Amino acid sequence: MRFTKVQGLGNDFILINGLEEKIKIIDFPELAVKMCDRHFGVGADGLVLLQPSDRADISMHIFNSDGSEAEMCGNVIRCAAKYLFEHGLVRKEKIQVETLAGIRVPELLLEDGQVGAIRVDMGEPRLDRSDIPMLGSAGPVVNEPLEIDGAEFRVTAVSMGNPHCILFVPDLEKVVLNTVGPRVEVHEAFPRRTNVEFVQVVTWDEIKMKVWERGAGLTLACGTGACAAAVASFLNGYTGRKITVHLMAGDLLIEWAKDNHVYMTGPAEEVFSGDYPIEDK
Repeated sequence: MRFTKVQGLGNDFILINGLEEKIKIIDFPELAVKMCDRHFGVGADGLVLLQPSDRADISMHIFNSDGSEAEMCGNVIRCAAKYLFEHGLVRKEKIQVETLAGIRVPELLLEDGQVGAIRVDMGEPRLDRSDIPMLGSAGPVVNEPLEIDGAEFRVTAVSMGNPHCILFVPDLEKVVLNTVGPRVEVHEAFPRRTNVEFVQVVTWDEIKMKVWERGAGLTLACGTGACAAAVASFLNGYTGRKITVHLMAGDLLIEWAKDNHVYMTGPAEEVFSGDYPIEDK
């Protein structure tokens, strides 16, 4: 099976072109675990399947490196849009992509006919606790206490079609992500688990962020997480509605616009292509 490796700010994925590949009976969660293994497979944060859609230009299914399926991913949708355009599969500057979180619309920002950055309409953030989902009384979760192993953390929860829990910290470098991150991810308050963003406010227009992703662990970037962090930063009065989010491998520009939609602008890159052996079933 032919695959293409892509990355958005170091958040890397294996793309399977289901428009051209003859997809047999494949256990994609199991395949994701094998292919994403960085020692015995291709190596990636997730496996992504692109297929025809009756509702949009394309449908996209995202499988994390642990085999679980994600509703949406901001970094991979930029990569998918660039791939589709540059390979002549969808020759539109605005591409409708069907995801488990709904239809999302990446816009290719062309420079002399070449794809530069990609701006994505990530939809409206959902703030009610039941939409995250998170257990407890109805209403938004802003700067609310959450107990983890006897310690209290103040958290803000946002859904961008997938769940996010944002923790504001004074110094990102002092946070032990691989200790706190997995404990928050599987906290009983989040029945579907959650992505976890650690955020340090830099200025009114800038934040720094590191992320522990649900089903993938520590990754270099998370597009939906950056959007959720920007929304949370505004809700807590730390920033305005348009900010730069500094991630470990680069920056994203996030705007929570007046139409209540969140717009994300950032890069994407195709790294290499190859063939992966698939057993007939």
